[in-house]
Amino acid sequence: MSTTIRLHRVLRTSPDHVYRAFLDADALCKWLPPHGFTAKMHQQEPKVGGSYRMSFTNFTTGHTHSFGGKYLELSPGELLRYTGVFDDPNLPGEMQTTISLRKVFCGVELNVVQEGIPDVIPAEACYLGWQESLTLLAQLVEAQVTE
Repeated sequence: MSTTIRLHRVLRTSPDHVYRAFLDADALCKWLPPHGFTAKMHQQEPKVGGSYRMSFTNFTTGHTHSFGGKYLELSPGELLRYTGVFDDPNLPGEMQTTISLRKVFCGVELNVVQEGIPDVIPAEACYLGWQESLTLLAQLVEAQVTE
């Protein structure tokens, strides 16, 4: 058995800006790790069939868990679909995450569906982590920084 979670947000930015935040390694390391974690991108080929490998480190304990996967579908400003597999054998199976973007009058509608989450990870923990990550994503992509 596995778990599926769904999240929805509307962000005050463009679909292209959000799309880029999912594929830029530095941006991803800034917003994806939930509160209390840091991230490192070890390898990334943001193209269909390309792969990625990254890790999250718990800032308090120093414990690191790594994971990676493949990009299955990339449609600029509209859709990202990728797999994820944890290196830890206690977190078995392959997850699939689908990010749908749609331009709306006040910005972009973002829908996240993550399927195949190992049963040992409570759904509530996934929701909490994604909610924290999406808050950080909004802070990154909604900022209007000019030089």
